[in-house]
Amino acid sequence: MSVRWTYAFLDRPAAVADRAGAFWAAVTGARLSEPSGDNGEFITLTVEGADACAGVQRIVSGEGGVHLDFSVEDIAGFAAAARRLGAGTVAEHEGWSVLRSPAGQLFCAIPWHGESVRPPVVRGSRLDQVCLDLAPSLYDAEVAFWGGLLADWESAPGSLPEFHVVRPPAGLPVRVLLQRLEQERPVSAHPDLACADIGATRARHEELGASFVTAFDHWTVMRDPAGGLYCLTGRDPWTGGLAAPPDGSRA
Repeated sequence: MSVRWTYAFLDRPAAVADRAGAFWAAVTGARLSEPSGDNGEFITLTVEGADACAGVQRIVSGEGGVHLDFSVEDIAGFAAAARRLGAGTVAEHEGWSVLRSPAGQLFCAIPWHGESVRPPVVRGSRLDQVCLDLAPSLYDAEVAFWGGLLADWESAPGSLPEFHVVRPPAGLPVRVLLQRLEQERPVSAHPDLACADIGATRARHEELGASFVTAFDHWTVMRDPAGGLYCLTGRDPWTGGLAAPPDGSRA
């Protein structure tokens, strides 16, 4: 079942969702849409001249995280394919479905409304990846699941042994990275930005209210003003691939 567009939705508690939306709009050069959904829980990050590929969802319980939305022409068929590969159905809404991967990661099948124009690189960075953080016991099955569900995407090992990347066809804005952790814990997910210069992007984000968490050789972990974790990665923001500078990349 071909995916026609992808969205990364940042799930944030209702009390801090507006703060998250303002921050992510600033770092992606976007403006916030009017709320949508039955309870006004969805806000998309819209960019003039392009189609949205990210947003914020207000949640009523839990700390939040990130989930992927896949825009498809055959929602029922996509959901059925996911279930055959081990996914579970969480909820069926009129015109869209909420599913859960074998490891427990939420994702949605939603209608395609003709989205085709990817948002641009902004100040040398682009939000282009959702990373699933997986316990060792869940990792191999989750790699198989996403590679099977997204059969026309490129599923391949990353640049380090603990990573596996699932790259969409050209033009789709959000790819999937799977990270094998060292400890057993429930699945979680966070957004990644591809950065031409991690240091410059970090400084800009700190000016906007983000805080530094820790740094590794090829990526830096940050916390947004609403408390959500995300990473700045040393990748080419135009292609998503390995960056030319010695900064390197995760995948």
